[in-house]
Amino acid sequence: MASTVAFIGLGVMGFPMAGYLSRAGHEVRVYNRTASRATEWLQQYAGEAFGTPAEAASGADFVFACVGNDDDLRQVTLGSDGAFEGMAAGSLFVDHTTASADVARELAGVAAERGCGFLDAPVSGGQAGAEKGMLTVMVGGEQAVYDRARPLLACYARAVNLLGPVGSGQLCKMVNQICIAGVVQGLAEGLHFARAAGLDPEQVVEVVSKGAAQSWQMENRYQTMLAGEYNHGFAVDWMRKDLAIVLDEAQRNGALLPVTALVDQFYSEVQALGGGRWDTSSLFARLTNVRDFT
Repeated sequence: MASTVAFIGLGVMGFPMAGYLSRAGHEVRVYNRTASRATEWLQQYAGEAFGTPAEAASGADFVFACVGNDDDLRQVTLGSDGAFEGMAAGSLFVDHTTASADVARELAGVAAERGCGFLDAPVSGGQAGAEKGMLTVMVGGEQAVYDRARPLLACYARAVNLLGPVGSGQLCKMVNQICIAGVVQGLAEGLHFARAAGLDPEQVVEVVSKGAAQSWQMENRYQTMLAGEYNHGFAVDWMRKDLAIVLDEAQRNGALLPVTALVDQFYSEVQALGGGRWDTSSLFARLTNVRDFT
């Protein structure tokens, strides 16, 4: 059944996600802080652009958001121009932003006061996953609310899972980023060691990828890492934002994350090299410049 949906935030992730909703036959109303981005979206997909989140959300059955951080999320949801101002009772807000569990709970409370449902639903898969409609969506919220939203989430996802109450999706995304950080650093060190030892890194990967060392990062990034190509989407600046959320949450819940904290420091060194917009596999570039930081 077609629904009226608003999509707030047309960045590298939101742009194709909103596009999939349009292609699925839903009536899509978009808002983006930079209006030219919404104009660009309308050149590719059927829909309508609006000047504020509240205007986009007015009359929508579902409101989706995919913005930068907690502050951005509050900006597009709260206040007279925010999405919650335009949402009617019974409508549902789905947040795809990678943000804190705290802001998810805060906004869920505001939504509930207005009679609206709320899901925190961060995604994994990067720009390529969004463009291919192959994202993994990690959801926090009530079962009934999740059941309503799931058919729409399936428009751009290969896996959608409810993890628990509001905030659980964000906590699961934190686990995702913890795991990625460690795996990428391990791969970078392995390739660096192979070169230093006089081995052919390509041949080494061909061998070790057939065993327990195999990973998505190894399969998809080792060649570009060896070539010094770091333009594959998820930027170091974004990863550091995510890891800051992770480390802050760990301080509260008592989790010990020594490797994550160390890799976060390594990413700060990549930023110092001018690599803030490089993708996360650029940890390998740091190893060729490690003397700059010792």
